Amino acid sequence: MQKITPFLWFDDKAEEAATFYTSVFKNSKIGKIARYDESGEKASGRPKGSVMTVEFELDGQEFVALNGGPHFKFTEAISFVVNCETQEEVDYYWEKLSTGGKERQCGWLKDKFGLSWQIVPTVLGELLSDKDAAKSQRVMQAMLKMVKLDIKKLKQAAKQK
Repeated sequence: MQKITPFLWFDDKAEEAATFYTSVFKNSKIGKIARYDESGEKASGRPKGSVMTVEFELDGQEFVALNGGPHFKFTEAISFVVNCETQEEVDYYWEKLSTGGKERQCGWLKDKFGLSWQIVPTVLGELLSDKDAAKSQRVMQAMLKMVKLDIKKLKQAAKQK
């Protein structure tokens, strides 16, 4: 068991979200599912037998999803970064996770459940932390104009004089 596990509050789509996320990421699986019993039904208003929590794993990272009701919504204050080695990976995760959601600037998106993701090529960190401040500034300016990040364009910006 990992020391820190992200715990995600959904209105009533915890199982649907866990199933979706495990279909997107390799080496992923659904774990234990807990259901509301009579006391939970009274406390939460959720029907007895309905899903309360779903444990799931995405590429080795454990999560728990809760059907907690409409009281809380996701915001961009919390997001998950997907580090991608290639443009094909960026494109894959962007397409899968943005479907039914909203694309944002600089590699950010909200999925169909309202959860924020950053789909980031690993080369971006290297380019932004380059010792040549002008180079990193050009990369930053290029990134700020993008929605989905484009590795080729980021590298081109770094090479410009």
